[in-house]
Amino acid sequence: MAGICVVAEQTDGKLRRVSLEAASAAKALGMGAVTAVAFGPGADTHAEVLGRHGVEALVPVMGPTFETYSSDGFAEALVAVIRALDPDVVIFPATSWGKDLAPRVSGLLGAGLVSDCTALANRDGDVVATRPIYAGKAFATVRVEGRPKLFSLRPNVQRVEETGGLAARVTPLDLGGAGAAPKARVTAVERGSDKVELTEASIIVSGGRGMKAPENFKLLDELAEVLGAAVGSSRPVADEGWVPHSYHVGQTGKVVSPDLYIAVGISGAIQHIAGISGSKYIVAINNDPDAPIFKVANYGLVGDLFQIVPALTQALREYKAQQ
Repeated sequence: MAGICVVAEQTDGKLRRVSLEAASAAKALGMGAVTAVAFGPGADTHAEVLGRHGVEALVPVMGPTFETYSSDGFAEALVAVIRALDPDVVIFPATSWGKDLAPRVSGLLGAGLVSDCTALANRDGDVVATRPIYAGKAFATVRVEGRPKLFSLRPNVQRVEETGGLAARVTPLDLGGAGAAPKARVTAVERGSDKVELTEASIIVSGGRGMKAPENFKLLDELAEVLGAAVGSSRPVADEGWVPHSYHVGQTGKVVSPDLYIAVGISGAIQHIAGISGSKYIVAINNDPDAPIFKVANYGLVGDLFQIVPALTQALREYKAQQ
């Protein structure tokens, strides 16, 4: 068969939003039937929600081997699925999971991969991907030779579109033992926080050295609570232990694409800018009018963050109370 294969990621039995974004992107390409592949316990329970987002068939990959993630095991199993389905295009989520899995599958198949795409388009029957280059200073349009063509899609860049379709057809495949004997397996996952995941957050409030001390991050926690936002940070404060490294936003941390990014006390080093370049709106709060962050910000507030942030939080609380 031809068409598109979407690799759907789930956590604790729930599909991650980026999986539905990938399904929506696949359907929008209009290049044939869309089939999803999901791994792990409950992988066969997502047929209804995937069907509503344009997926026609669901291939669940389940069993004791796939209860926890293993790089080589999942890659071998996914390669077996792809060879059985023979799709033209495969779309991965550009999450930490997808960024590990996609290159392995690419290597095993000998297929071209374009990673961290911010857009996918159908041009004359071929997929053209847009992705950032030069630390987010420019964007390149890329085609892949041969088939299958592999792409990973950055979270929060594709609108989730419901098509009103029926539940996807669940079609298990016999993988012939592929992935059954991984060389390494994840034995446990330690979650740092139950708060909103940075890469999927629509609003992010981040702090930098201007916060002056780790205890001052409570100001950002309060603002984030009012906004329903995730809290992030620049690399220096994460390196100094003010916040967990899972908060680190930037080229060497988490690359994010929220609707709104509020940078508080962050000067705007190039590595940080690269990680937030996909944000729709950037608001900068800094007492240095010459801070580089203002060059990329849509809105800027020059002043003392210790006065601005509490006042902003209070104003938002009052506004919400009136609604």
